[in-house]
Amino acid sequence: MSGPLRICFLGDSFVQGIGDPAYRGWVGRVLTATATDITAFNLGIRRNTSDDVVARCWPEVTARTVPEADNRIVLSFGSNDMVEEDGRPRVDPTRTLANLTALLTESTRRGMSALVVGPPPVIDAGESHLRRTTRLAAEMSALCHARSVPFVEVTAALAADPVWVAEVRDGDGAHPGGAGYDRLAELVLDGGWQDWISGS
Repeated sequence: MSGPLRICFLGDSFVQGIGDPAYRGWVGRVLTATATDITAFNLGIRRNTSDDVVARCWPEVTARTVPEADNRIVLSFGSNDMVEEDGRPRVDPTRTLANLTALLTESTRRGMSALVVGPPPVIDAGESHLRRTTRLAAEMSALCHARSVPFVEVTAALAADPVWVAEVRDGDGAHPGGAGYDRLAELVLDGGWQDWISGS
């Protein structure tokens, strides 16, 4: 790590932390648990798909990076891509993977280290959505592995987590409360976050 650390978190409502009464989400919890001085920017937007993230990523990131800093990016999307509208996913999984490839290619070109967090499950969307999201997460993981980009698996773990599921069902059917975001933050922290922060 060279220079002050600046991280842009891009993605959907899970990145934004919708449903958390403390308005911290998993991003705030991960940052609180990180013993490193970080300038962080939460750029999550509700209902965003990977198409939306690709469209807005670099203008938003460029406005928040400085040449003397260690500029990095965290990406997390896919749950909205796999929601069915008119009998098909909002974004075809092949295009989701192409969008991720484009983002990682550009982050490499810019010299920005990237980390990808897998798509959380949308409980009220049912088993078919979970199957699509789980399959997409595996393909995203393989893509990241081939590029030596850390990928944090969360889909299956959260789908099987009773706290996550209970809070989502007590809420809006998609987003947990504080305890659910605690669990997601733990998965990120245990999934190689500190190694990525330290550059090892």
